[in-house]
This record gives sequence, structure tokens and C-alpha cells, in this order.
Amino acid sequence: MASIDVESVLLKLTDREKVSLLAGIDFWHTKSLPQHGIPSLRLSDGPNGVRGTKFFNGVPAACFPCGTALASTFDKELLSTAGRLMGSEAKAKGAHVLLGPTINMQRGPLGGRGFESFSEDPVLAGLGAAALINGIQEEDIVATLKHFVCNDQEHERNKVDSIVTERALREIYLLPFQLAIRDSKPKAIMTSYNKVNGLHVAENPKFLKDILRGEWGWKGLIMSDWGRTYSTSEAINAGLDLEMPGPSRWRGPAAVLAAATNKLRPRALDDCTREVLNLVNECAKSGIPENAPETTRNTPETAALLRRLAAESIVLLKNGGNILPLEKEKKTLVIGPNAITSTFCGGGSAALRPYYAVTPLEGITSKIGDENVTFTIGAYSHKELPDIGPQLSSLPDGSLKGVAFVAYNESPAVKDRQSVDTLKFETASMMFVDYKNPRITSDLWYADIEGFLAADRDGEYEIGVCVYGAAQVFVNNKIVLDLTEIQRQGSAFLGCGSAEEKALVPMKKGEIYHIRVEFVSAPASKLSPRGVVFGGGAVRIGGAWKINPEEEILKAAALAKEFDQVILCIGLNMDWESEGFDRPDMTLPAYLNKLTTAVAAANTSTAVVLQSSTPVEMPWLSDVSALIHAWYGGNEAGNSIADVLFGDVNPSGKLSLSFPIKNEDNPAFLNFRSEGGRVLYGEDVYIGYRWYEMLKRPVNFPFGHGLSYTTFQFSELHIENGDAILKVSIKVSNTGVVDGAQVVQVYVSQDEPGIRRPVKELKGFSKVFLKRGEEQVVKIEIPLKYACSYFDERMEQWVCEKGGYKVFVSDSSRIEAQSCCLQGAFEVGKTYWWSGL
Repeated sequence: MASIDVESVLLKLTDREKVSLLAGIDFWHTKSLPQHGIPSLRLSDGPNGVRGTKFFNGVPAACFPCGTALASTFDKELLSTAGRLMGSEAKAKGAHVLLGPTINMQRGPLGGRGFESFSEDPVLAGLGAAALINGIQEEDIVATLKHFVCNDQEHERNKVDSIVTERALREIYLLPFQLAIRDSKPKAIMTSYNKVNGLHVAENPKFLKDILRGEWGWKGLIMSDWGRTYSTSEAINAGLDLEMPGPSRWRGPAAVLAAATNKLRPRALDDCTREVLNLVNECAKSGIPENAPETTRNTPETAALLRRLAAESIVLLKNGGNILPLEKEKKTLVIGPNAITSTFCGGGSAALRPYYAVTPLEGITSKIGDENVTFTIGAYSHKELPDIGPQLSSLPDGSLKGVAFVAYNESPAVKDRQSVDTLKFETASMMFVDYKNPRITSDLWYADIEGFLAADRDGEYEIGVCVYGAAQVFVNNKIVLDLTEIQRQGSAFLGCGSAEEKALVPMKKGEIYHIRVEFVSAPASKLSPRGVVFGGGAVRIGGAWKINPEEEILKAAALAKEFDQVILCIGLNMDWESEGFDRPDMTLPAYLNKLTTAVAAANTSTAVVLQSSTPVEMPWLSDVSALIHAWYGGNEAGNSIADVLFGDVNPSGKLSLSFPIKNEDNPAFLNFRSEGGRVLYGEDVYIGYRWYEMLKRPVNFPFGHGLSYTTFQFSELHIENGDAILKVSIKVSNTGVVDGAQVVQVYVSQDEPGIRRPVKELKGFSKVFLKRGEEQVVKIEIPLKYACSYFDERMEQWVCEKGGYKVFVSDSSRIEAQSCCLQGAFEVGKTYWWSGL
């Protein structure tokens, strides 16, 4: 793919050709004009991996830890390395443009896509994203910063009006974008679904023209989020360069007519087309040809980096009695639903088919041996029944694990119908967004999905299905579920799917059960989709043995008394945290709190492994001695958890979010959903730790918190204010007995601000690795105007006020008398206002 002379090509294009370049041709590709040397470009979802072009039957990929996990490394160098791996993964998938990272702010703990985003703090989000982007773009892959701006909830996300003060916009919601643009210059930006203060961002010239291109001087392509271009003339005039996906709903003949009748501002069509052509030249640097084949790069080096990323994101929250690290030689009891599931990512467009996925139980047994490990479930954590595919075999003899998929043009009522496609899958969760087969002759088509379950016990087996289309479920040719005429709206499949319907099937140990689902594609759906509408349809088949949770909890607690060390794996998964819906509350799934309390009481040497991408309530916190937070860890989640539990990795992660005690404590509690078509950002600039500190409200764990298996000491703080740079240096000493890493966090507060400001705010950070007994001077430089300023709404500029400022250097946002907390001060000699970067 060759570069082009942008201005020369632009002169040759007709208006119709220009318009054709301003929208995708399908879900992932832009328009080519070979006669002008313009190739088609491929875009692919991040942000936690590179899916490629397929939701259905995709080529396996590296799955990275989720966004809140990556931010919790507080390690810009490591994030740049992760970005380079993402760039390499994009090349393997033939993708020129990666749709990530996501840096929307965590107003509260309930956001459905919270796992994609980085943090509640704009500086951590902005600097972390910049590091990741720099790595991606070092590989000549275009990174896409998203979603610009205030796309912070899923409830009515495409129509909600986010009502935000200008100060909060600047200091909280725009700032991470501003910092990332300043430090990494991403080549593309994706607009958000929502409105801000009355107008969709995708057609708002204030954000796209005045701030992005004007004030910040950013150069690059602006694209819509998928399906969220809302107009023709307004969007083009505002500077929305590319409508995705295709085929276009807005940029066909209507845009040509708008250009011919002066509905478009002068040069608007040329401006947008120029950005598409500039993007072509940026993508040409990668050397990726048009329509490149999709491949994998599942190498030992990839696995090693993913394992390191996941391990360094894990946060040791509590370690009473130094229970952790555990001893490899001791018999170990593992309890909990998250032990046998690899919770590698959240749900929605960020999900992908991983190269592999290691469960915590697999990681633990691999480290200390099967003979040293006993497992019991204790309770379930699923919201929808677990994917039945891995439990089935596509042949009655138990060989060939998974399910058979057979597609047809005719319904099962047609005698002797002929199949048009036959595939095998390990999963029974399928989205047919991009399923194409030339032998399928209509949008309405049919498929049988079937497998065989070998019952390993007597009991009731629960089968469930949710569908976008229609489905009937048969067990041994007897219908047990029918979702053809009556369907309830659910949240599956980006909001298009039905709620899960379930049936109980009595089974006997040793018998084989044939399970078959007759699926009908999307046109058969009885629902009105609430989310991103796509063709093909979708189906998810789940299954699990019915258990008595009270009995299982008693069993787990009794077993816990018999072991010297216990690992309890609990948490959420993509059932609970996903694009398309927000969490209703902060609670764990039913019975997990009761399980945790019972096991902790039975054995005080219990280490709890908690997996979620956002905070959960912990009513049992005072009962447990040891607790680690492991987020959603990607392919290597299970191995990284085992590495930390048994001390092969000294934990060094720091919380990228505050963990409140209860949902009612969080700053967005009264304002986190659409009410009458709008959401009021009533907490203003006080999100996250800013809120808890201002109200002196206690939290379970503060922002930036994270313990270690060693100890550290800070000393010799020096602060220098000169040449528009605030320079902070501090000596960090590893005073413990093992090697480890510490994060130096720099917070700044103003002594006498002109308006009310947060108690303090994070302005810089640095991670340092030290061998035991080693010490090192850490230097952090912060532009003075970023360290001191707030946004003056009257002047419509940032203001850096004359006066005194305090610097707090700590290992978390909680400032208290300890070995890792020092305080200093500096002065600003005069007041000045500024704009731009």
C-alpha cells in the first residue's frame, strides 16, 4: 500500500467520490478508489486486544488485562511496551487502525464499560493512555482515542444528554484527552454516543472544531462510534470526518445534495476528505496491504508479556498476619466460582476470542501440582448460565469437545433440506455480526447447534438460552424451551437480545444427553433492539448443574477447616460488566458474600482473590485476613494470580479507582442514569477520591492504594519551581527482605484558591523497581501550569494563581503519618491565564 499526494488527489476527486470516502463500506473497512490510488483501510476493535474483522468465528488474539487493570500498573514504560504488542497484534490481523484506548472517566462504580476505561483520575488516565498510544504508534499502527467525550454510562447512551459544567468538562472529562494528545499525538479520535449540554458530540463544532482542532491544534481523523452519526450536514460541518460502520446511512446522495446546495459550509467536504486521505498516508507506513489475511502471533514472548502485565496490575489490598505469599508445599483448598472460569475480559465490543485463557485453578495447580490442590465450588457467580459449549462434545463418544454448527436456507419444517455450512466450535455463544456465506440466499436463515452432554452425577441440569432472532431448545429431541413467539427484552448482544429463559432437565449419572438448538436469524426477532443493531442475529446457550447454595457453602466451610491454606476466588464477570447496560448496584452475585463470611470464619488463613473491573461492596472485609484484587487479567489471568499468591511476583499494583464502602457513598449515586433524557453531573469536579476527601467520607480502600511483600521508605524530598516546570525528587528505599516495586504519587493542593477546589489532586507519578536494600532517587517533572491551574469559567481559560501550594508525595491518595508520605511546598509568583496544550 503506497502513500499518496493528498492535495493532488483531492483536486481530482468529484463531490460524489469525496462523499464515498467519508463512510465505511462494511463493519470494518473504508472505501477504496483504486483509480486514484486510494486503498481500503481496516479498523479493528480494541481496547484490550485486536479482534480482527470477525465477531463470529474470529481468528484468536491476545487478550490484554482490562483498562482499569492496565492503569493500576502505574507504569508508563510497561504500558508503552504493551502498546507495541498491541501494534504487532494489529499487524497480524491486517488492521491499520486500532479502536482504543478508552479513557472515559469513572464517575462511579456502576458503568457497564468501566472495565474498558482507565481510572477516576484524569491524570492517570491521560498519561497512561499516552504511554499506550506511543507504543501502538511506534509500530506504525494508528491509535484511536475514545470516546470523546462524557460517554460514561450505558443507560440510554445514544440519546442521553450529559449536563456538565464547563469547569468539570475541562478539569475532569476533557483533561485525559488533552494530556494524551499533548504527549502522544494519536492519529484518530472517536466521538461518543451521547449529547453534551444539548447536542450530540458527533455534530458539535465546539468539541470537534473549536477545542480539538482549534485550541489544542490536534491533527488527525475524527470518526463516529459505530452507528452513531446523527445527521448529514451538521456532522460534516462540525468536522466528523468518517461515519462508521458502513454502508452509510447519512453520506450517500444526501451528502452530495448538501454539498451542491450549500448546506455544507465552504470547504467542509474537502476538509473531511483531506483527513481521510491523510489517514491513508499514516496507514501506509505500516506496510499492511489492503484486505490482508488475519493471522496469529501466539508466541512465548507474547505470553510472557501478558503474564507480566496481569501480575503487575494485581493489587494487594490487605495482608493481615502476612498470610501471603502462600507456601507451595502445603496442601491447598481452592474455593469459588471464579476459580474455574477464566475471567479474562468484560463483555461487548471489547470482547474477543483469546489464544487461550488460563483459569486461577489451572494457574494454581500448574504451580504447585494437582496432588496439592483440592477444589469445591461453594456457590455460583453467574448472572446468565455459563457457556455450555465447553461442557459438550460434538460426538456421542465424548470426543471432539464443543458443538457442531450447521446452517440452512430452509426451516426445519422443510423435509430433506440441504445444509449450506458446517462448523465446529468450543463455544455456544455466537454473534453473527459478520457471518457471511455465499450459499445463504436470504437474511432469514436457520442453524442447528448441537452437542452431547455426559452426565457425571444424578440431578437437575439447568439449560438457558438468550437470542437475537428466535430459538428452540431440545434435549433428546424433546422441546424444553421455545423463544420463537414470546420473548422478553434483555441486555445481551449489545442490547439486541432477549432475556435468558431457563429450563430444568432431570439427568442420571453415566447417561448421554443430546442437546440441540434450532436457531433462526435476526429477522425472526420479536424485540425492538435497544442497542447497536447488526445483521445475522445471535444466540447464547448456557448450562450448569442445579446446586443448593446453602449446602455448598456448608461443605466449603467444613473443608476449609481441614486445610492449612485456603484460596477463595470470587467476583464478577462479563455477565455483570458489559457494554450495553450498567450494573444496578455494587453487590456481588447472590451467596458470594455469605460464602466468604463462612469460609473466613472456618479458616483464618484464607486468601481472597477478588475479580471485578470496578468496585464491589465488601461486607466481609473485616473478617478476611488477606485480599488481592485481580481485575480481568486477559489470557494469563490465572497464571498471574498464582504468581502473586505464591510469591513468584511481588505485587506492585495500585488501585486506579477508589473502593467505597457502599454504593450510596459514591459521588454519582443520585445522578447515574438517564432521567427524562438527561443525566446531571451533579458531583461536578468532585469525582472519585476528590469526593471522598472533600466530604471526609471513609472508603474501603483509597485511590492509589496497594501493598507489597516488602517495605519501602521515602526520604529527602526536594521541590524546585523553575522554567515553568515543577521538579520533584525523592529518595525511595526498599527496606524489606524481598525485591519489589513502589509507585511515587505526587499530589498538589493550593493554599488559598480563588474558588473551592479539591483537597488535593494527582499531578504526576513514577514506578521504581528496587532490589532489597536498594535505594534510588526518583525524579518527576510536571509542567507548572498543569500542576497548579483550575479552569476559570468567566475567562474561559485555565488560570494559574499566585500564591502558595503544597506537594504531597505518597504511595496512595490517603495522606497519613507513615514511611511513604512526605510533604513540601512551593510558590507561584504571579497569576496568569492560558489555553491550548
